[in-house]
Amino acid sequence: MNPIILHIPHSSKLIPDEFLNYFYLSKNELNEEINLMTDHFTDELFGVSLDNVTSLLFPVSRLLVDPERFEIDEDETMSEVGMGCIYEKTSQGNRLKDGSKIRERLLNKFYRPHHKKFHDLVKSKLDKFENVIIIDCHSFPLERLPYEKSEIKTRPEICLGTDIFHTPEKIRNIFFEKFKALGFTVDFNTPFSGSIVPSSYYETDERVISIMVEVRRDLYMNEKTYKRSENFNKTKNALSKVIETISNTNV
Repeated sequence: MNPIILHIPHSSKLIPDEFLNYFYLSKNELNEEINLMTDHFTDELFGVSLDNVTSLLFPVSRLLVDPERFEIDEDETMSEVGMGCIYEKTSQGNRLKDGSKIRERLLNKFYRPHHKKFHDLVKSKLDKFENVIIIDCHSFPLERLPYEKSEIKTRPEICLGTDIFHTPEKIRNIFFEKFKALGFTVDFNTPFSGSIVPSSYYETDERVISIMVEVRRDLYMNEKTYKRSENFNKTKNALSKVIETISNTNV
């Protein structure tokens, strides 16, 4: 069985009290922005009970610091819309927080420790196995938010984000065909692209395989109440089947 790491970066809604006064939004406005930007329930949705699968969750809200972004803004395209690793803008393009005053605190307290854990986890798998498969676990809304760069109107139910170096064609095809067989509409890198790899292995080690799986939120939740829908377990079971398939595939 292939060792699998489920990277789950955006499921938390937590913003510790010590950082709240750096936000420009009212309590209600902040709660609404958290609801818009959180990948709701992805920690549960992607949860599988397999000995070869390990989950790595980021502990705080992406509105505080986003581990999926490059640490240096000049390397991060989303910094162009105020959404580098320390968000300065909301999903609507409004002022979110004064990140300059707490940037180093956030990086040292959350971002860098998370990436060290990520590196160490990948290394521990490679010390024992020939490769490791990272599944970057996300969700996205049915309707496009203003900050998004993709303007495509018809959004697939499953978006598969790939990396030219770290996503082998065989892995791409297995994920695509399995989701299609389960009845989902699927597309690559639409509306989001790429997949995370620890920086120490990025574009240097082909043993580190990575693919992003983005699930459209209306498949498993009510996007107005932010609660699970009756299809939650059906979607969760489908994801489990895909993960089990890739777990047993010779890569």
